[in-house]
Amino acid sequence: MMRLPLSMLSPAGARGRLSILIFHRVLAQADPLFPELPTAAVFEQHMRWVKRWFNVLPLSKAVTQLYAGEIPARALSITFDDGYADNEEIAGPILQRLGMSATFFVSTGYLGDGCMWNDRVIESVRRCASQRLDLRGLGLDDYPLHADADRRRAIEAILRAIKHQEPARRQATTDAIVVAAGSVSWPRLMMSHDQVRSLRRMGMEIGAHTVTHPILTRLDARAAQDEMARSKRELESLLAEPVDLFAYPNGVPTQDYGPQHAALARECGFAAAVSTAWGAASMRSDRFQLPRFTPWDRTALRYGLRLLANMRQPERLAA
Repeated sequence: MMRLPLSMLSPAGARGRLSILIFHRVLAQADPLFPELPTAAVFEQHMRWVKRWFNVLPLSKAVTQLYAGEIPARALSITFDDGYADNEEIAGPILQRLGMSATFFVSTGYLGDGCMWNDRVIESVRRCASQRLDLRGLGLDDYPLHADADRRRAIEAILRAIKHQEPARRQATTDAIVVAAGSVSWPRLMMSHDQVRSLRRMGMEIGAHTVTHPILTRLDARAAQDEMARSKRELESLLAEPVDLFAYPNGVPTQDYGPQHAALARECGFAAAVSTAWGAASMRSDRFQLPRFTPWDRTALRYGLRLLANMRQPERLAA
């Protein structure tokens, strides 16, 4: 049903297109605060549709073939951002069982017992025993927490308000929120170093995603380069092989990274970099600003139609 229209919009060769899917987590069970996050069963169903409709390629191979004008019809790559433990525990085995590969972009500073700032906020609000969380002293708001929907709204408002703060200030704000919510601990959410190696043994690719997941536009040029280059070096040391792919944290062009960071990605020795702008790449696309997208639909027809519509998004062309 989908293969013919996909082949028309994504033919083989020099007119080919590359669709890149982006994920973050795959859960063992549904999360009442974030019901849109795929469970293992939902993710596997979606990957079966993708396998039926597309030629799924490792991202490094797909990029090489795209710019050589040799991409197969209906080309698609799968990516994950951040480095959550469930990537290795749940997503990786599903992909391996289906004979599919993905690229996992890892923020190296959180490997092991680390927890990203946004997850510290999420888990603190989730576990807060009070029916209200008063953060007005931090320049935020007084949030009701009576039901899951209230907690979700509070989380979204807090993350939106502090995401683009300068990194040190964001860290201090996060620490204060954790204290205000009465949190003393949070679950281990990120991969260990051994889990990164395990993904690689499964046949998956590993890419860099900075060390501490900062918004690059909030850093000076030297700090941004250090975040990008150091994550590359740390992963190369861990895996004893080159790491050639990079993903911009948050990834919205001009808001979260700019042309100067695309230039830095090239200078750091990456072969390509991915954003979170929608669309599908072609030979004309900037290889250091490749678009990514994931449908959120739960039926095969709507999922496929959403991917078709994504191919009509305007391209971010190479300079």
